[in-house]
Amino acid sequence: MTGPGKDKLFDLEKRMKALGIKKEDVEEKFIKASGRGGQKVNKSSSAVFIKHKKTNLSVKCGKSRSQSLNRFYALRKLIEKIEEAVTGRDDKKLKKTEKIKKQKQRRKRKTQKKLNHQ
Repeated sequence: MTGPGKDKLFDLEKRMKALGIKKEDVEEKFIKASGRGGQKVNKSSSAVFIKHKKTNLSVKCGKSRSQSLNRFYALRKLIEKIEEAVTGRDDKKLKKTEKIKKQKQRRKRKTQKKLNHQ
């Protein structure tokens, strides 16, 4: 499996630029992963540990056996963390709560319709 596409990397770089994150501010370490993968994982340093020096936020990723893919995932996760810290909100949590609210409203309407129909 190869790494992420050029367009995804370009989008990540744009997000970094928008947040004012410089590549010099990001410290990378390649470490041995844990979990599934057998001997390959135990011998090679495919997991990535990334730390942003200015905000002191760090991320470890060993999702894939590919070092380049793990590097991409870790960088993306770090950017999301920094965005969350800068904006002060978590879009994923916000979307999840909105979804739950809509589900509850839908169920409530369905129940009331059922009760009114009888």
